[in-house]
Amino acid sequence: MSAQAQLVSPLPLFERRPDMGARAMSRVLGNHLRALRESRGLSPAAAGSHIRAHASKISRMETAHVSLKVRDVDELLQLYGVGDEERAQIARMVQRAAGPDWWQSYGEVVPDWLQALIGLERDAHLVRTYETQFVPGLLQTVAYARAVVDSGHRLAAAQENARRVELRLERQRRMAEPGAPVLWALIDEGVLYRPVGGNEVMREQLQHLLDVLRQPGVRLQVASYAASAAATPGAAVTYLRFAQGFLPDVVYLEHMTSAVYLDRLDDVDRYRAALDELSALAATPADSRTILEEALRRYR
Repeated sequence: MSAQAQLVSPLPLFERRPDMGARAMSRVLGNHLRALRESRGLSPAAAGSHIRAHASKISRMETAHVSLKVRDVDELLQLYGVGDEERAQIARMVQRAAGPDWWQSYGEVVPDWLQALIGLERDAHLVRTYETQFVPGLLQTVAYARAVVDSGHRLAAAQENARRVELRLERQRRMAEPGAPVLWALIDEGVLYRPVGGNEVMREQLQHLLDVLRQPGVRLQVASYAASAAATPGAAVTYLRFAQGFLPDVVYLEHMTSAVYLDRLDDVDRYRAALDELSALAATPADSRTILEEALRRYR
């Protein structure tokens, strides 16, 4: 079987996922373009020359770091030997991928380094998160989120921070929709005793986490001080796991003013192993309930 015959077209995937976000769609298309190019034995420079561009543009197209243009994609597909019918279908997908994503209406409060996470998380199969400072954003109450946002953006206008909270709540809403990914959250025990927003805010937040334990789409574990010391990824981490054949898994590491995205297999495997080890040492969901109830009594 030829290399080209082994390639899997992304079109069936798009048909199964008509609600796929523009960011995920761009990455799927980019991966397919790279697979086609490599199957033809062409370098990025050779492909770039065909569309009157540098090799760097081909690399950015294949990694979804630049918006795809129908003309560029079609010329590359012709170079790669793709037939007319499939080229026309992919052109329609490129147009969809160029459309606005829902979060762009919050563009004024979404930094560049956060866009990929927001654009991809809803299309994941599983979202794993480990937090050492705060309750994960996808599990925060309104009051807790407001306290975290106000603390992290002290110089911002109140209206801007209100928009940041709205964005967080909208992400939560979308993660609760049918077909949304499972959320597996690991929370460092110290988070429960960090009085963000005061006692009333913490009471509400901890009660919300207790309620979350009953939700079928969420797995919540508390990592004790001992567990966190024995096995930790080193800092807060979000791991996006995608269904097989969809996209490579992505690890997201957030800093104060930037973020790092990792998708190399060896990097991803190391973080998955660290999360697996920490999950094994952390309290079970049932035992986590007991820990949460004990923490809640502190704020009575």
